[in-house]
Amino acid sequence: MSENSIEAVPASGWRADRRSVLLAGSILLAFPAAARAPASVTEADVTIQTPDGSADAVLFTPAGKGAWPAVILWHDLAGLRPVYRAMGRTLAALGYVVLVPNAFYRSARASGEELDMRDAEVRKRQMDYRAAATDDGIARDAVAYMAYLDGLKQTAKRRKAGTLGYDVGASYAFRTAAALPDRIASVGCIHGLGVATARPNSPHLLVPKTHAAYFVAQAKDDDAREPEDKDDLRKVIAEGKLKGTVEVYPANHGFAVPGNANYDAAAADKAWAAVLALFKSTLK
Repeated sequence: MSENSIEAVPASGWRADRRSVLLAGSILLAFPAAARAPASVTEADVTIQTPDGSADAVLFTPAGKGAWPAVILWHDLAGLRPVYRAMGRTLAALGYVVLVPNAFYRSARASGEELDMRDAEVRKRQMDYRAAATDDGIARDAVAYMAYLDGLKQTAKRRKAGTLGYDVGASYAFRTAAALPDRIASVGCIHGLGVATARPNSPHLLVPKTHAAYFVAQAKDDDAREPEDKDDLRKVIAEGKLKGTVEVYPANHGFAVPGNANYDAAAADKAWAAVLALFKSTLK
């Protein structure tokens, strides 16, 4: 377990395949339920007041009358962009109220652009954005986002809520569960970055303080660099007497996000199905 696990991830894993993202229907092919979303989901750009300022976010709610469990979806280092909107639509179409916040709102509003993370300047900027989103700040944000969701008539407040994060967003999902232990019942972590480090503020150390079930899908290259991380994660889940699955997938970092250079459809589908099963078992 390295203290430098975040910085150790090679920039090559972040190459945005812009052509695949821009191809008509590419995101819909990756998330089939998104194709149905326009008729069954309401999408709105919203602004949420947090203790640290005004956060831009996207809200997705199932159409029709009723109330549904809430999910907070955290994006990766490249920021809130169309593929995360597609994920939000897909989840909402399956019966969830989904909030996709811009985790980097302290630094800039989400541009929605696809970024080339091979570019050193772009990568440094995004890392600076991440640095401004401190551990305590993310925890405060999570509480504010949940309060916002619970203020909506569409949210089923008597049901537990879930959270899902990719890359750096996985660590935010862990912190969300710790900040809201009586509200968050499930945590999805997909090719997480910096979730189990040697630092005293490592997100995995918060797990015993939560009351959530966990699904963690590690990328094979991340596991090769930090093979002990999966064991550390399994250990804290067991120590907390919580339910959880930690798996190493036969795909590289970024495998679950369409448009990434390492996108692997089979691995992405498997991880997505596991997250949906987790949410179904804990939130519905």
